[in-house]
Amino acid sequence: MLEIDNLSFDVETEAGPKSVLRGVSLSLAPGRLVVVTGPNGSGKSTLARLIAGIETPTSGRILLDGRDITGLSITERAKAGIGFAFQQPVRFKGLKVIDLLRIAAGRNLTIHEACDHLAAVGLCAQDYVRREVNSSLSGGELKRIEIATIFAKASKVSIFDEPEAGIDLWSFQNLIQAFKEMRQAVADASLMIISHQERILAIADEIVVIKGGSIERQGPKDEILPSLIGTEMAMGGCPRGLPWRKADA
Repeated sequence: MLEIDNLSFDVETEAGPKSVLRGVSLSLAPGRLVVVTGPNGSGKSTLARLIAGIETPTSGRILLDGRDITGLSITERAKAGIGFAFQQPVRFKGLKVIDLLRIAAGRNLTIHEACDHLAAVGLCAQDYVRREVNSSLSGGELKRIEIATIFAKASKVSIFDEPEAGIDLWSFQNLIQAFKEMRQAVADASLMIISHQERILAIADEIVVIKGGSIERQGPKDEILPSLIGTEMAMGGCPRGLPWRKADA
């Protein structure tokens, strides 16, 4: 169980302190998929970075299975069971994709197992498994490889910051299926996805709407989704993002 308790985060500006998140509290139970959405600049990605340990909260606590991990480093949180996929993945010159997947999994994955993870994110595995994770890869390719490493890691809590960014429609369809399979494969694994995409919202157990640094509303998908995109879209699932994605782009 991941618990966020009254979390706040301020940054210093020329005009003085600015509140990015204010008093955010939520929980992510084992086996649940929570999608966090809201306008750009509302604090969604900041929340993800706070959970991962990239940023330090101004106040509040983060607990994993009852243990306070607020003061732990990124590495310590990863060891404790938190996986995080960056919105902008990093490159690793000299490191091959197969090696990166093995490091994430914590064991010597077979080529077949590595290829399964790559195929799940829409990559032709044979073309990528022995490539270096360097500048020869596009941003979209790096994004998919990073998501594959999170699948390979199978953490207690996996956080994905806008996983659809830079991914083509065909791969996006694969990604949706991969999220469904990931939740089913590990019964007590929890997923948190930061996203504007209706099809990702449609597979959520719970939706959290953040606006202006605070939680505006949260609840089961069936209660929240229709109020965001309309009943017809909610039932059918649409490849578009939410209206505020266009307005804030």
